[in-house]
Amino acid sequence: MKTRVAVIYGGRTGEHEVSLRSAKSVIDAMDVEKYKVLHYVISKEGKWSPRPIIPEPGGNPGVDVVFPVLHGTFGEDGTVQGLLELADLPYVGAGVMASSLSMDKEMMKRVAAARGLPVVEYVVVACNDKLSPEFDFPMFVKPANLGSSVGISKARNEEELRAAIELASSYDRKVIVERGITGRELECAVLGNDNPIASVPCEILPSRDFYDYEDKYLLDQARTVIPADLSPEQTAAIQRLAVECYRAVECEGMARVDFLLETATNQLYINEINTIPGFTSISMYPKMWEYSGLPMPKLIDRLIELALERHTARQRLRYSK
Repeated sequence: MKTRVAVIYGGRTGEHEVSLRSAKSVIDAMDVEKYKVLHYVISKEGKWSPRPIIPEPGGNPGVDVVFPVLHGTFGEDGTVQGLLELADLPYVGAGVMASSLSMDKEMMKRVAAARGLPVVEYVVVACNDKLSPEFDFPMFVKPANLGSSVGISKARNEEELRAAIELASSYDRKVIVERGITGRELECAVLGNDNPIASVPCEILPSRDFYDYEDKYLLDQARTVIPADLSPEQTAAIQRLAVECYRAVECEGMARVDFLLETATNQLYINEINTIPGFTSISMYPKMWEYSGLPMPKLIDRLIELALERHTARQRLRYSK
């Protein structure tokens, strides 16, 4: 009997189109002999089609496991994960806390720093704050809770900084301002529940000043290198830090950890962790695993196995006396 997989995609988010593309890749990679795909599409207005997930145990009898392919707000931030917990459904990817924590760039940095992991110096600002950071230009300005580099700007002076904060504030009430790092952009994929493993790292070579939304999804000019041209020691350090970051936020299932390697100091910094990484034709999470010996169909199999394993383990927990 085929496993019935509810793929949830779209969403009320600035990353709606990216989600549609990711979901198509995931669905196309599913073995039709193993899986029956159930489509759950969420519009940009938040409407479910053809039906919503019912938030109660037993309310979704036709679903065996859920594969959320929702990037950003209302999908990667713990909200949908909470719905699936209420429904008592197995689902691919991180749980409520790890999703929420990883989505908030400031909270992720706090947790990483508390574990002794390297993060770039930053400050948190509101739109009307007078900013006096203890680092020099250039600076990167980001909405705290958004993905795919939406709303991110590089500021080289006070005027650009004010404009960047205003732009980021249109996407989130909390804005992160980071010291600008001149160096290399690296990524590493992580997979697993209690015993996560890391893929070979890759390097992103942006066609623009930095790897922004247009460079990722519209221009088709950024280049990627798999494996990244690193020493064995650097590769091992990235893989170790990726797994440590994954464990620090108590992630499960999957995540992509992004790094910056500063040219002047040769220092590695954890930039962010993405609990629902992209699965589009240009996305690096599946490409890194393919290079590491796990092609996309097998990766999908493993992610569904991990979801079912976690759900089985949670069934042993008691929720009342």
